Amino acid sequence: MSAADDFGHASKGTVDDAEVARFSAMAAEWWDPAGKFRPLHKFNPVRLAYIKEQVSARFDRDAKAPDAFAGLRILDIGCGGGLLCEPMARLGAAVTGADASATNIEVARIHAETSGLAVDYRATTAEALAEAGERFDVVLNMEVVEHVADVPLYLEACARLVKPGGLMFMATINRTLKAYALAIVGAEYVLRWLPVGTHNFDKLVRPDELEGPLSAAGLEVIDRSGVSYNPLADSWRRSSDMDVNYMMLFSRPAR
Repeated sequence: MSAADDFGHASKGTVDDAEVARFSAMAAEWWDPAGKFRPLHKFNPVRLAYIKEQVSARFDRDAKAPDAFAGLRILDIGCGGGLLCEPMARLGAAVTGADASATNIEVARIHAETSGLAVDYRATTAEALAEAGERFDVVLNMEVVEHVADVPLYLEACARLVKPGGLMFMATINRTLKAYALAIVGAEYVLRWLPVGTHNFDKLVRPDELEGPLSAAGLEVIDRSGVSYNPLADSWRRSSDMDVNYMMLFSRPAR
């Protein structure tokens, strides 16, 4: 585990101090479905269904079993308040939640204890975990890459965390004019779903900017999916449109 600095977050090269401070300031609202993280609560069912479907298929598990992920070691990097960690733990996985914000980690830890769940929460970074030799069956890398300071370095570190035969899920926002209109102008300025400044257009990441570095690090892309919002149903669904929100699944070939 890396040391935390005076700002209450882990000191490492991919950490963007301003981004960590922004999310730390909102940490108390992580588990409020009507609060500042409401979009993530709405988005969660789609990404959870995708994770459960893909992990079950790739590891030959019964997706309907209550302990479908038993025996799997799962890392949620940039875990925030634990919105993905807790469902993974309920499915029987040994879960590690890592975040650069010690404030987020404390909120996540308290909520897990209240929920009676065992999650190994750490205020640390992908680089520190990789340097320590940590390896996981599944790495969840969801809505994080657009907030880091050095994307190629971050992706290289994350790739090292995936065991042979393991998976890494990536979810982020594409750098397109459509994404700027919907995910920034629409979501932050018009609908006020997110605080203004949550996303910086220049830091959004195109699919090829994930695939290139991860391929160089030994991972291969095995699935892609867009995620679209239905305003009439006020819900998200998977789609073929990757112009705004999208998810990608990578694997490290078994030796």
